[in-house]
Amino acid sequence: MSVLSVKSNHSVKTSHHLGDFTTDPRVVVISAISVAVASAAVMAGIALLQLIKLATNIAYFGRFSFADLKLQDSPLGLWMVLVPVAGSLIIGLMARYGSEKIRGHGIPEAIEAILLGRSKLDAKVAILKPLSSAVAIGTGGPFGAEGPIIMTGGAIGSLIAQMLPVTDNERKTLLVAGAAAGMTTVFGTPIAAIMLAVELLLFEWTPRSFIPVTVAAVVAGVERTFFHMSAPLFPFAGSVDISLIQLGAWVLIGILSGLLSGVLTRLVYGCEDAFMRLPIHWMWWPMIGGLVVGIGGLVEPHALSVGYDNLAAMLGGGMVLKGALLLLVVKAIIWSVALGSGTSGGVLAPLLIMGGAMGTALSGYLPSASPGFWALLAMAATMGGTMRSPLTATFFAVELTGNTHVLLPLIAACGTAHAVTVLLMRRSILTEKVARRGHHLVREYRVDPFALARVREVMTKVVETVPDTMTLHGAAAFLTHPKTGHPSFPVVDANHRVLGVIDPPSVLRWRRVGKHRTATLGSLLAGSKITVAYPDEYLDRLADRLSQINVAHLPVISREDQRLIGYIGWKDLMRVRAKRQAEETQKTSFFGGG
Repeated sequence: MSVLSVKSNHSVKTSHHLGDFTTDPRVVVISAISVAVASAAVMAGIALLQLIKLATNIAYFGRFSFADLKLQDSPLGLWMVLVPVAGSLIIGLMARYGSEKIRGHGIPEAIEAILLGRSKLDAKVAILKPLSSAVAIGTGGPFGAEGPIIMTGGAIGSLIAQMLPVTDNERKTLLVAGAAAGMTTVFGTPIAAIMLAVELLLFEWTPRSFIPVTVAAVVAGVERTFFHMSAPLFPFAGSVDISLIQLGAWVLIGILSGLLSGVLTRLVYGCEDAFMRLPIHWMWWPMIGGLVVGIGGLVEPHALSVGYDNLAAMLGGGMVLKGALLLLVVKAIIWSVALGSGTSGGVLAPLLIMGGAMGTALSGYLPSASPGFWALLAMAATMGGTMRSPLTATFFAVELTGNTHVLLPLIAACGTAHAVTVLLMRRSILTEKVARRGHHLVREYRVDPFALARVREVMTKVVETVPDTMTLHGAAAFLTHPKTGHPSFPVVDANHRVLGVIDPPSVLRWRRVGKHRTATLGSLLAGSKITVAYPDEYLDRLADRLSQINVAHLPVISREDQRLIGYIGWKDLMRVRAKRQAEETQKTSFFGGG
């Protein structure tokens, strides 16, 4: 007989109520709401991109225009150094007198709202975050627009959810749906946006959240085409031969990208620590960062603003070694200082640029490949390693370029970079800020062991009981006797069926209401409601029931004859955790006698 065969009719009934997932039809309602969230996030994303152009043209050209002008063509000359300073002053004022939550690159703030703030973001953030980011990037800040629009989209989703009767988990889902829609709007990468939600923002992988987020990303992906936004943003048709030598080079790029990720993360938070030691209010910090950005812009103008043209040049093979190294060094310095100063801006585009610059600089020393291939690989690996999101980075690179032929090298490099960073650093650039505020978070998703273990696996099978003929006086004496080893005991009749559970509080209650000391436990428990457990129940449901009725122990009875067969409490449930710890730490060799 197969080990999977059904043992009893009751097992068939029990399995009918169990499934791979716990999602109910409510997910359809949340998915419908996510359509509205996505549409609003798309409009906000497009507005932010236009505001960045407007701010750039006003700051560097003195023109009220939405034209796509290049900073390098600005007529300001040396006066360009003061533009980021002025922009940073505006951001400092907005943060101090508007909302401090606009400081930073957005994703840590979204994580904090999800984990600690019941996924509630206020309207100020939805308005001030894109405005501050437009000012920061438009005045030369070396940031991307994706972080701010992720935060803005999340704020929109949260605001819509706050107007509706939803649970905290549903509000979280709508917040993340808005964030995914925002990222899709900027880059046209719905799959990467969904993966970012799973790897970084949801802190779960369940249909109840995955489905609405997917709906939002797809809707945003469709709606952005109504505005003639291109996808892929950076078409790349290159390829590479697959060989062991190439594999070694992919892994090498992953290792170097992981090390670069570590350097960049430490550089950012080193700058932040330095700013915190300054004897001035944090409102003025962005101005200092802006001065560094302005000086860096004189050295290498291409390091300013979002720099998408740099990505196109790298992937097209049009950037030389000297230019790539200069861009990498200047971008890393001004980005780290500006971000550490608490201004407003994103991290995705800068990571792509710095990683791509490293790949471009190394391409002459690596095996032959299509122009731009090594830059693409280093872009994705640096992003994946720094954000600790290797799948997001892999799909992001594929969707940005429209090239699925580089999927194998991408996952090899991103996986390697991820391995390097998780071994070298305890936190990512996105979670370090949350940790510095005193909050611990874990990004490892595992199946709840309680959902896989049954009551019969952990229950106490040899149960001490008391008879229903015992008197109230006898029960009091028994429970207070020094040799009594437990706080509660099942009361059973002559057929070993459970009538209830006694403990010192229950004896006191009976005495206070005037029950006679000679009354038997059977008479006292007659007609009372009994909460029991069954041996084939799963522990997750049992734990919920113990919490709801606020008891520490339950008798376990047979479904067939209702007789007592065990006793279970919180201490027994902890055996499951002990088993999981043993699986993690105990090493066993089934061959060789180890």
